[in-house]
Amino acid sequence: MQTYLKNGYIVSMDQQDTVFDGGGVLVEDDRITAVGKVDPRLVKPDAEVIDLQGKYVLPGFVNTHVHTSQQISRGVGDDVDFICWLHDRMWPFESNMTEEDSYVSTLMTSLELIRSGVTSFAEPGGQFVSGMARGTAESGLRGKLAKSVMDCGEGLPEIWQRTMEQELEQQVVDLEKFHNTADGRVQVWFGLRTIFNNTDELCVRTKELADKYGVGIHMHVAEAKEEKEYTYARWGEGTVKHLERLGVLDKNLLAVHTVWLTDEELELFKKREVKISHNPASAMRVLGFARIPKMLAMGLRPSIGTDGASSSNHMDMVDEMWLTSLIHKGWRLDPTVVPSQDILRMATKWGSRALLDEDLYGSLECGKKADLIVIDPHGPSMMPVNDKIAALVTAMHSANIQSTMCDGKWLMRDRKILTLDEEAILKEACDRAKAIYKRAGIELPDRFPVVKV
Repeated sequence: MQTYLKNGYIVSMDQQDTVFDGGGVLVEDDRITAVGKVDPRLVKPDAEVIDLQGKYVLPGFVNTHVHTSQQISRGVGDDVDFICWLHDRMWPFESNMTEEDSYVSTLMTSLELIRSGVTSFAEPGGQFVSGMARGTAESGLRGKLAKSVMDCGEGLPEIWQRTMEQELEQQVVDLEKFHNTADGRVQVWFGLRTIFNNTDELCVRTKELADKYGVGIHMHVAEAKEEKEYTYARWGEGTVKHLERLGVLDKNLLAVHTVWLTDEELELFKKREVKISHNPASAMRVLGFARIPKMLAMGLRPSIGTDGASSSNHMDMVDEMWLTSLIHKGWRLDPTVVPSQDILRMATKWGSRALLDEDLYGSLECGKKADLIVIDPHGPSMMPVNDKIAALVTAMHSANIQSTMCDGKWLMRDRKILTLDEEAILKEACDRAKAIYKRAGIELPDRFPVVKV
């Protein structure tokens, strides 16, 4: 089956970042077969032909850090400190979730991801890879799924108190059952939650298994000031240098947040080709400012993630791109840093690189997977479109994303989700969230006087 999108503004994000004004994209089955000036002889008589009338076509966005199991916990961590968020809110909530809760939460996340133009994401760890795999398969998205792995640490709920061997064994079971399912869209990685909750032996064994199976490792790294204080008190060095000593720092490590890094640690990232996920909204809440301008100046290629709904509330990559464009200019007092073109690279081809898939998607090129989005700039938020690239970062809203395609299949057309029953998911997700809050004993404060009538 062919789909031919013609007369568009094609932002290919190829090696030269070529833009084709008035160009097209030809899709056959799950692959892109032509980009730019498309030879009409390649278009079959029964192809679906879509006249874009100047609308944008971009590669689908890649969200490199999103907790799908936290979607229905939205609001659990608003306006509290890091320790309260973790020990009194997040852990009680997550530890009271069932596999079915995780599945519905993943469906809920998928709705928001599809609407904001995401076609591929990395999940850093819930407790039920099985539920996440089922939800991802049904959504039509691509997902790198990992279990939240912890074999030590203070305050862990009893249900999470597992040995290293138990944690590794479960991950191998998940990988052998779910990896490369759903036509290859669902894949399984190994997870390490944080240096607080992972023994040295677990880190080393995880690296060995990731190399054996040819997959990545997803880990929160140098996330919070408390983490830096902990690692220096224990080892006299930061998380990154400690992981280097353990042999874990490598090109298949996806390091998330990476806020509290020294120049020496950034050099280690570059030397070892470590992948980076920048989560601006989550970091702004309590973690701090990642050194993205420095990373870009060094030739590092960070990606963008939204984190989970319990910490950033928005799983909207368009919002994250806009925030990325602002915060670094502000704290550096330099309006020229982190330009829009770099942010688009972070959200597309550098994202696919972070997920070890840069040869598969992340740009619109012949032979790559047909993961793309159609953007309609018409409306008061984006028009007039004078700087056509900057507008995608500084003026666009997710409502401008008209259609989303993954693996050659439309997940959303003209703002209508095609793969999932949106209203049914919204209702069930809200019901399940209410039940989990009750089971966990979490009571959120009334911020204003409430009168029931």
